[in-house]
Amino acid sequence: MTSLSGTGILLSEFIGTAVLLLLGIGVSANTTLRRSFGHGRDWLLVSVGWGFAVFVGASVAWRSGAQLNPAVTLGLAITDAVPWNQVPWFFAAQVLGAMAGAVLAYLVYKKQFDTHDDPAGTGGVFFTSPSVPAPRWNVVSEAVGTFVLVYWVLQSSPFVPGTGDQPPQIGNAALGYAGVAFTVIAIGASLGGPTGYAVNPARDLGPRLVFAVLPIAGKGSANWGYAWVPVVGPLLGAAAAAGLFLATGGGNL
Repeated sequence: MTSLSGTGILLSEFIGTAVLLLLGIGVSANTTLRRSFGHGRDWLLVSVGWGFAVFVGASVAWRSGAQLNPAVTLGLAITDAVPWNQVPWFFAAQVLGAMAGAVLAYLVYKKQFDTHDDPAGTGGVFFTSPSVPAPRWNVVSEAVGTFVLVYWVLQSSPFVPGTGDQPPQIGNAALGYAGVAFTVIAIGASLGGPTGYAVNPARDLGPRLVFAVLPIAGKGSANWGYAWVPVVGPLLGAAAAAGLFLATGGGNL
């Protein structure tokens, strides 16, 4: 369990999640905005970019356990790896960090947003949406993707994320935070097609809130009618992963 104070958790998770979203939204902007050198629909680049965004964000947030995701925090809380009274601190830091990262990514690509020829479609740079709108099935897609992520995190013991003054200890996770990055890349490449794979409520909600107020001329809607899906789906997937982990004796089959 993390030994940091609420303020320590807030700072570490805020910075880590901000870095995650800066780089993740950055790769989405790079491949979407027409005046960017990376323009062109390249799902593999997006998947790899988001995966390594997780690696960098987690690496700088190791003092708080580098959760960066309310679904991961929920899974760890259900399995008693995180005290429940710390969960609100994690959630707040993750959403606020995601918002900060979204603002920074926008500032980096400000002129590309200004000159993009389809401003109505720029919401997809910041938040997810389904390729085929079907809310219940979209929830299933998000839940399954998040289940894979959270179950990997829980099963990665004896990998111990860094907490307080103790750096990460690498156990059977072998590559440590890079292992999480590879898991995210696998989820994106294999399971990301239906919904854009938020698998992280903060990753979607924070940037969606920011997009709603950004001064992008001609931008489209933030699609609030769909916004509950990438929140509910990942939380359900995390709870299922934690439930299976506990039902199998804490992963000891």
